[in-house]
Amino acid sequence: MTTVIAIDGPAGSGKSTLARRLARTLGLPYLNTGLMYRALTLEALRRGIDAADEPALVELALGLRFDLSSSSSPPELLIDGAPGSSQLTSPEVERHVSLVSSHPRVREVLRAEQRRLGSAGGVIEGRDIGSVVFPEAHVKILLVADPRERASRRLRERDGSEPSQAGALAEALDARDALDARVNPFVPAPEAVVVDTTGKNANEVFAQVLAIVRERLGGRG
Repeated sequence: MTTVIAIDGPAGSGKSTLARRLARTLGLPYLNTGLMYRALTLEALRRGIDAADEPALVELALGLRFDLSSSSSPPELLIDGAPGSSQLTSPEVERHVSLVSSHPRVREVLRAEQRRLGSAGGVIEGRDIGSVVFPEAHVKILLVADPRERASRRLRERDGSEPSQAGALAEALDARDALDARVNPFVPAPEAVVVDTTGKNANEVFAQVLAIVRERLGGRG
């Protein structure tokens, strides 16, 4: 099997920053599976498809084209031939993505695409990569962080400023976590290495995880 590194964790735990940097360092593709669910949610909103309509969402998901770019370093997700837009992180998408991703048949379609995209190896991030999508991954990392810190990171990602409303966003993330836990339970792989990113900057998290990856790969990374 080609090298697969699974990075799982809740929203705002630092998955994307870490996974992209790991992919670049290790010379592997980078796949953000959350963007696939967001792309489906955005397209459903554009077409007026109800987030509770599983058959319509499945049909829509089958019509989306996902690829990995050949021109970026590291190779990243393309959605219908283009990189993901800022609309994927819009409040409207944020409100509906948990429900869209809760449907078993939707997840079945997108998991098949994720396995196809990751078949040549990669650093792959999501919620169920190490437990479901790639249970045979060479390295499985589970990121966790304090909800308030996760909220601060999300706000900085959106506008680059230190948040004044981190408490409110922390509550929103808690609500999303609760919904995700109900409709799409988070079951981390038992062999995953847990890394708490609370109070750590991106460089510290990267150094810690890179050391874990290289140890697990036995010098291949």
